[in-house]
Amino acid sequence: MTDVWILGGTGRSARAIAAELQHRGIRPVLVGRDAGRLAAAANGLPTVAAATVGETADAIRRDRPAVVVNTIGPFTDTAAPLLDACLPASDYLDLANDLAAVSATLGRGDAFAAAGRTAVTGAGFGVTATESIVVKLCEGRPIPRRVRVDMVPSLTVEAGAVGDALAGTIVEGLPGVEGGGRYQGRRYRDGRLVPDKLAGDPIRLVLPDGSTVTTASMPLGELMAAQRASGAPDVVSASSEAPASPVVRAVLPAATALLNLGPVRTFARRRLAAVRFKAAPKPREHSWGHALIEWADGSTREGWLRVGEAQAWTGAVPAEVVRRLLDGQGKPGAYTPAALFGPTLAESCGGEYQILNRRTAR
Repeated sequence: MTDVWILGGTGRSARAIAAELQHRGIRPVLVGRDAGRLAAAANGLPTVAAATVGETADAIRRDRPAVVVNTIGPFTDTAAPLLDACLPASDYLDLANDLAAVSATLGRGDAFAAAGRTAVTGAGFGVTATESIVVKLCEGRPIPRRVRVDMVPSLTVEAGAVGDALAGTIVEGLPGVEGGGRYQGRRYRDGRLVPDKLAGDPIRLVLPDGSTVTTASMPLGELMAAQRASGAPDVVSASSEAPASPVVRAVLPAATALLNLGPVRTFARRRLAAVRFKAAPKPREHSWGHALIEWADGSTREGWLRVGEAQAWTGAVPAEVVRRLLDGQGKPGAYTPAALFGPTLAESCGGEYQILNRRTAR
């Protein structure tokens, strides 16, 4: 079989991936819960209706598509049963960037290697952009001692509700992730995940286009991807989407502590899912991935990856990964995108590297 199934087929990410796949000459199958909504979104593409993740997993086992693209969050809930369903016949790809889901999928590497299949996690903007610049900067160099990555997305906001999938990803925290509490930040120190402040280590970055943003640490999938890509013992990942206000950062520990209570968490998830976005244009022309890397001799390298609107790039990257998997370029096991395909993956999706400087210790 050469079918490519896109799960969550009526969502914005799924529609973007489907368009990019068709641009590459690949006709995907859209999979979703509602047959009527699927038909309206499909624009002539084939569809499969499955009301639950369990039914979707059964359909994957039955029809054995070549590649399964999972866009259904929260990935901490959906990835495990879908990964099980893909073995031994299908490759798997998802858009996770929460640390728990990325960690769990990478932990399935041995099972996918034994089956001769490939699993790719984090194939969206944040993980792919920041990991790619780390891989680029580390080419031909020894293992660094310290890495900081920053993601700066530029998103066009569509009007509509947050929805349960995104709300669940935000509220459910970091279940099962070593190194701290459920609603604590994380960083790598001495090669291990350890507790860190949420929205800590704020810095003001001057982007290559001259604009400025403030980024602060967030325990996202970029953290694990950057550490695995570099091998560095000390790693911090940060985002321009983290709270920038000192007041908000000060109250975060108390606010997030309440989410340890199950009823509070359920209430917060339900209320957040109902919040509605107003349509808004993207705040800047480009999205950016940034990395600053330091070696034991004191030398440093800094660089940026420039891409377009973040959601559009989150369509291009999975489509390009799927194309390469169908062409037999994958490797058995579980990977993040640049770990599997190197820094050229980002360039093939329209990314442009800008290496700003190279400073050598005196």
